[in-house]
Amino acid sequence: MNFMTPVLPLHATVARPSAAACRPLRLLGSGVAAAIDAVQSSTIDARLGLPAGSVEKRSGVRTRRVETRRSAAELGAEAARAALAHAGLDLSHIDAVVAASATMDQAMPCNAALIHRELGLSERGIPAFDVGASCLGFLVALDTAAALIAAGRYQRMLVVSADIASCGLDWGHLESSAIFGDGAAAVVVEAGVDAQGSGLLAAAFATYSEGAHYCEIRAGGSRYHPSRIREPFAPLTTFRMDGRAVFRLAARHLGDFIDGLLDQAGLTIADIDVVVPHQASRHGLDFLRRVLHLPRERMVDIFATHGNQVAASLPSALHHAIATGRLQPGATALLVGTGAGVSFGGLVLRR
Repeated sequence: MNFMTPVLPLHATVARPSAAACRPLRLLGSGVAAAIDAVQSSTIDARLGLPAGSVEKRSGVRTRRVETRRSAAELGAEAARAALAHAGLDLSHIDAVVAASATMDQAMPCNAALIHRELGLSERGIPAFDVGASCLGFLVALDTAAALIAAGRYQRMLVVSADIASCGLDWGHLESSAIFGDGAAAVVVEAGVDAQGSGLLAAAFATYSEGAHYCEIRAGGSRYHPSRIREPFAPLTTFRMDGRAVFRLAARHLGDFIDGLLDQAGLTIADIDVVVPHQASRHGLDFLRRVLHLPRERMVDIFATHGNQVAASLPSALHHAIATGRLQPGATALLVGTGAGVSFGGLVLRR
């Protein structure tokens, strides 16, 4: 793998960005909401009649949270309130809500509108909209928020990811089903630069659609609507993944993608204080750490106790980095992940 050639053509013409290239963005607060039930892998072993330790060995997850009572909008609203409390703000200080979820509460309206309602914002009428990019939704939403704030459209925004993946899993395919957990996470961001030079230093996204069907839930839209198909509908509602194919595609492009992102920021991996990845899989996290030659303490890894929370996964890891003191004000983080599509995304953020 060539770690010197950036994958995105735009990066080939950009050497080092000027200070003006940094989009001023302050991360004021973060918060999470845990799903109601903790499910141990040992419990799944017993449920499926497997030898003790089978699920943890094959998935890398020791325990995950599963939500059986509340909606994703309710979880998202709880995480949003926690982020506001961390920031020392209330809802009157927010002028837009962005939802970035990979699983929807319903086909319409968007999850952002449902979270907006749960937060009691109906009377204020502030805008709420979704950004959809599967597991990369939070990164795309944060990049979008930074652009809108830089353009002067909004001053302070709430970005929320909430996912309930557990109801769409096929337990006959343990390698994909056992890695997932439910949860929500949120951040509050605003315009401005402080003494630490807070801002979004770089952002990059790429899609390799040869992998468009490597991770999918076919039902949920018009393509496989019950009125248009002659096959059983229920199997189409479960998540399917070709994990080996996703890994091969990621291994082919991820190193060059990250090189291009760091080059855009004018940094090297040595300048990054902490790497916050999407918690995709045990194999994927270990691969990323090897690609970047990182010691374990420089990468946030909560996979064993959370699993893959889909779009909520990366902001949950970001909150963990902040709450544990690993991402202090003035520190620089590399946020990176992959998602269905197959897509790559990354941000370099100075807190």
